[in-house]
Amino acid sequence: MFGIRNKLKKQTMDKSKRPFLKSKRSFRRRLPPIQSGDRIDYRNMSLISRFISEQGKILSRRVNRLTLKQQRLITIAIKQARILSLLPFLNNEKQFERTESTARTTGLRTRTK
Repeated sequence: MFGIRNKLKKQTMDKSKRPFLKSKRSFRRRLPPIQSGDRIDYRNMSLISRFISEQGKILSRRVNRLTLKQQRLITIAIKQARILSLLPFLNNEKQFERTESTARTTGLRTRTK
């Protein structure tokens, strides 16, 4: 009677260890976005512009596939380039354009009774 219980306990313990094993899936290794010879600097506009979205936002580390140190250096370089007017802070010119039909009138409105 005790032998069956011990046998069942061992089976359940073996099954509980299975989910922690890593699956052996193959994946394609991507090339790093910053090569070892690239210098992260605010003057290197060709490198910096790859890490900015169309709206002018800094892309996240997960999207960029950068290390933490590289992301920090890229962020600092982008901010320095913005301060020195090498990069725009915002890049949404179409959103703020107004046509004559949408422009507000400056005169006071009078009520009609």
